[in-house]
Amino acid sequence: MKKFLLLIVASLFVTGAFAQDWSVGARVGSGFQAVGQYSFNSKNYVEARFGLYLVPGAAADLTGLYNWHLFDWNWTPSAGTWFFDAGVGAGVGGAKQYAYIGAAGMARFGFKFRNVPISLSIDYSPVLGLDFAYGFNKDYLGDTEVSGKGTYVGFHRAGLWNTGLTFTYTF
Repeated sequence: MKKFLLLIVASLFVTGAFAQDWSVGARVGSGFQAVGQYSFNSKNYVEARFGLYLVPGAAADLTGLYNWHLFDWNWTPSAGTWFFDAGVGAGVGGAKQYAYIGAAGMARFGFKFRNVPISLSIDYSPVLGLDFAYGFNKDYLGDTEVSGKGTYVGFHRAGLWNTGLTFTYTF
């Protein structure tokens, strides 16, 4: 029984040590997304976002990014540090008769609080790719040259306006 308890305690310590690499949170802007981040080290991390994308209409959205932590500034040492990150990845999403896919980028400026494991940031995350639609008015996608119902494939213009405010908690 003592060995079993020792194994449980050791497992909790190991899990606690590895948990410092994970962050979870939310992003609000061009939609509402749940955010998960895993840090490989102090300079690189991956980020996954899943949620509701509101442009155009409402569509499910999944974005995966590989990010680099580029700069830290100690402008407010008693409160925390300021940071700038950048990354690349891919984004996909869609609704009933609409879908998009494309390459994603990210530029993030934020603040990490000193005494609590919370960060707050604003980011620009464009998704450059294609829209695919069938059976609804093409003006809905912002294509004023073509109207009427039918099949549409075009540039994902809405992806250029993807900005958001992100709140994360680090375990």
